[in-house]
Amino acid sequence: MRGMGNMQGMMKQMQKLQKEMTANKEILDSQEFQGEAGNGLVKIMMTGDKKVTDVVIQPDVVDPDDIDMLQDLVLAATNDVLEKIDRETEKVMGKYTKGIPGL
Repeated sequence: MRGMGNMQGMMKQMQKLQKEMTANKEILDSQEFQGEAGNGLVKIMMTGDKKVTDVVIQPDVVDPDDIDMLQDLVLAATNDVLEKIDRETEKVMGKYTKGIPGL
């Protein structure tokens, strides 16, 4: 059967690519990312798989009369760290998904 060797070579290449992808994803998932707002008054730390590991709020930003500002800072810091994770994920994993429709 002609072409079977070519098919087997392609399958081996796909398996190698899948292993490499999985390894890169595991590294990315375990990386720590930090987002901040208000010049560091609020910091959110997350892993690459988007699990929050720490929240740091500087005491001078806590004003019981202005909870809205604190909520806005937490929201902004959360969005900042999520953006950083998404950018790094695209940088690391994008080479595997480029050209695949729907990804």
